[in-house]
Parts: sequence; structure tokens; C-alpha cells
Amino acid sequence: MTPRPDSSLSLSDRLALERTRLANERTVLAYLRTGMALVLAGFSLVNFFRENIYVWVGVLFVPLGLGIVTLGWLRFLAKRRRIRQAMQ
Repeated sequence: MTPRPDSSLSLSDRLALERTRLANERTVLAYLRTGMALVLAGFSLVNFFRENIYVWVGVLFVPLGLGIVTLGWLRFLAKRRRIRQAMQ
């Protein structure tokens, strides 16, 4: 969402908010990348190793990765809402 031209914010403030918005997007991508890596590592450990410790670590990695993705997405939505409020 781009700021309206009649906004009371100065140009430097609008640019700072745009940088903040882009940083928020980069952060959610990092959460997604980390969560997907944990899920894939978990499935790999379960499928390729048959020792108990590897299977249990793999079983723990899958929900942990899904939790990180969910947490990252929820934080992204909350921050995006606050950034949009600041732009108005």
C-alpha cells in the first residue's frame, strides 16, 4: 500500500515507512525459509535414517518448522497492520 499524496507525513517519513514495509517482507520470507528447512530436514531424517534418535529428532522438526512458519506469518500480519496505520 503506497501512502496517499495528501498524507501529513514528510517525504523522509514516508520513505522510512516504505523501508520498514520491505524489511517486514524480508523477515517473513526468512521465517518461511527457516520453517521449510526444518520441515524438510525432519522428513529427511525420518525417511533416511532408522535409528531411534534420528527419527525422534525428525518428528520434532516437522511441527517445529510448521510452528515457525505460523508464528512468522502471524507476526507479519500484525506488523503490516501497524505499518498501514502509521501510513495513514
